[in-house]
Amino acid sequence: MTTEVRTGADGVARCAWAADDAEYLRYHDEEWGVPLHGDRALFEKMSLEGFQAGLSWITILRKRPRFREVFAGFEPERVAAFGPDDVERLMQDAGIIRNRAKIEATISNARLVAGMADGELDALMWSFAPAPRPRHPVSFADVPAVTPESTAMSKALRARGFRFVGPTTMYALMQSAGMVDDHVEGCWRAG
Repeated sequence: MTTEVRTGADGVARCAWAADDAEYLRYHDEEWGVPLHGDRALFEKMSLEGFQAGLSWITILRKRPRFREVFAGFEPERVAAFGPDDVERLMQDAGIIRNRAKIEATISNARLVAGMADGELDALMWSFAPAPRPRHPVSFADVPAVTPESTAMSKALRARGFRFVGPTTMYALMQSAGMVDDHVEGCWRAG
């Protein structure tokens, strides 16, 4: 077993990044790398990954309940209806990341999703999922930050007008939405 894996108090070997925080542990075990489908669910992931840019993911996880509350459960049609007063309301909410560009991008992105056919965002994003790797990474040094697929996804989304969807952000989304499985060898989730 590599140093990339730690055995928790429950005796379960996990990716080391998940071992020291209860919310990370839950996220690792229940969400990260699990295939996620649905326009609303993927819009939420896209939005939260955009808010995460420049911050730690644990910050977003801890604020996710409030994000869900103030962004109408990330229902694209509801968020698409947000206007300037909503932007100002969100800028005053200490329970989320108060970044005007990210808030405005989330609303703009919601309008784009709301204008798509049902299932279109899901199909578009999953069309960039790479073929499964023959084996899991041995180390997180083996895990890229950007791939040709995440770059292509970013380019396709940007061409449609989406914002805060850079290649690194889209690779993080691919990991969290199970489009790729980067659990390291020795982790119970690596099979």
